Amino acid sequence: MPRITVMSVFVDDQEKALRFYTDVLGFEKRTEIPLGEHSWLTVGSPEQPEGPEISLEPSEHPAVAPFRDALVADGIPFTSFGVTDVRAEHERLVGLGVRFTQEPVDMGPVTTAVLDDTCGNLIQLAQMHAPGA
Repeated sequence: MPRITVMSVFVDDQEKALRFYTDVLGFEKRTEIPLGEHSWLTVGSPEQPEGPEISLEPSEHPAVAPFRDALVADGIPFTSFGVTDVRAEHERLVGLGVRFTQEPVDMGPVTTAVLDDTCGNLIQLAQMHAPGA
């Protein structure tokens, strides 16, 4: 059965994205291989050392801007990251200057919040609740 090893997030600036995803969100840099003007640049969760990685992919392809602009205009997150406590993570990130487009909202089995990653994307944080909680 296939497993998720790497997923891509298109970013306007790889260095800026690396700083945001590591210094602010708390991921760690896993791979950086220079490839001319850009790099194969990945980050991952320190809580999942062998887990999936996020490729901070340059957003220069002509299809990316209209796609991302439409998602942002409609308030749709590009991807979602799981957290243990959305409200605590929201408070921590707001303290670091992160802008949220959606404050924490309880939606039955999940609580979500949506942030601006400063690199062209909206990212959802999601906390799953135990059944009956």
